[in-house]
Amino acid sequence: MNPTYHNVHNNFKLNGFHLNREDLCRVAYSFIKEGAEHEKPVGDFILDWFDNRSYIIMSTSGTTGTPKDIKVDKQAMVNSALATGNFFDIQTASKALHCLPTKYIAGKMMLIRGFILGLDLDFVAPSSRPLLNNKTKYDFVAMVPLQAQNSLKDLDGVKKLIVGGAQINKKLENKLQKLKTVVYETYGMTETITHIAAKKVGEKAFTVLPNVSIAIDANNCLIIQAPNVSKQTIKTNDLVELTNDKQFVFLGRFDNVVNSGGIKLLPELIEAKLSPAMNARFFVIGKPDESLGEKLILLIEGDELALSDTLFDVLDKFEKPKEVHFIPKFKETESGKIKRKETLFTVF
Repeated sequence: MNPTYHNVHNNFKLNGFHLNREDLCRVAYSFIKEGAEHEKPVGDFILDWFDNRSYIIMSTSGTTGTPKDIKVDKQAMVNSALATGNFFDIQTASKALHCLPTKYIAGKMMLIRGFILGLDLDFVAPSSRPLLNNKTKYDFVAMVPLQAQNSLKDLDGVKKLIVGGAQINKKLENKLQKLKTVVYETYGMTETITHIAAKKVGEKAFTVLPNVSIAIDANNCLIIQAPNVSKQTIKTNDLVELTNDKQFVFLGRFDNVVNSGGIKLLPELIEAKLSPAMNARFFVIGKPDESLGEKLILLIEGDELALSDTLFDVLDKFEKPKEVHFIPKFKETESGKIKRKETLFTVF
C-alpha cells in the first residue's frame, strides 16, 4: 500500500535527527519563531503539509507569463516523490542534501522525498555553492544549473545529482560528463510537481518517469498525461520531437520562436551552438523589423567586450544574429530564470 501525506517514514532524518510528524511540527514552530531566513519557509511548509487540507497552494515561476497560484494535491506530491525514488533508484536511508529554496516546488519536493522515502536529509541554506566546506558523502542531491556550475570541484562526494529549474548549457554539460558523479538533467514544471522526465547529461532524449504518457499537438508542443500527479492533461508550450512513446527531445519554447522573413528560428538550438564560446549569460530573441517581420538579435549580460570574429561560424546563414547588444543585468524571475521579453523591452 502506498504511503499518504499523513506518513513520515521511520528512517527519515533531518540534519542527523530522527523526526516524526509531531517532532517536525515542533521544529517548524521554532523555525518560524527564531529560525534563520532560509528556515522560516521550511517551517511554514511543514505546518501546511501536516494541516487538515488535502492540497497546498503553490506559485508558478512566471518565466513566460505572470506567476499564478495553483492548488496542488498533497497525495499527488507523494506520488511524485515515489516516482522519483523509483526512477533514480533512491534507497531508504540514502544520504541526501536539500539546498534549494523551499519557497518553490523543487525545494518543497526535496522535503517530501525525505518524509516519504525515508532519507537521511541534510538541510542547508540555499546558496550558489551549497557544498562549499562540506565533506559529507551524499547519495542524492538536487541543484539548479548555477549551483552545479559553482560546485564542479565539490561534486566528487556526490553519487547522483539531478539538475533542473533551467536548461543546462552545452559548456556545463561537457564539464558534468567528465565527473564520476552520475548527473541527470530533469524536465518539469510546477504543474507537473517538478520533473516528469530526465536524461543523463550528454544524452539527447528525455525519458519519462513511471505512469507518464506523452504526445504532441498540431504545433509539435508536448502534451503530458500524468494521472498520478495531475488530474488534468497538461498542454505545454515546449516544442519537442518524439523519439518514441516514452522519450522526447526538447527543441525550445513555442513562444520563443523567431519568424524572420518567413524562416522559423529556434533560439534554444542557436544558443546551444553558441554556448561553448560564451563566458557570460546570453540569449537570442526576435526584435520587430519592418522588412523581416522579426530580426534575430543577441543579448549578452555584462560590460561590452570584443567578440571573436569566428563566434558565429558555428551557425547556419539564417541563424546569425543581425545585432549584438550588451545589457548590465538581465531581468529575471525570483528563482533566477531569465525573462527574455522583459529584458528586450529594457533595451528598446
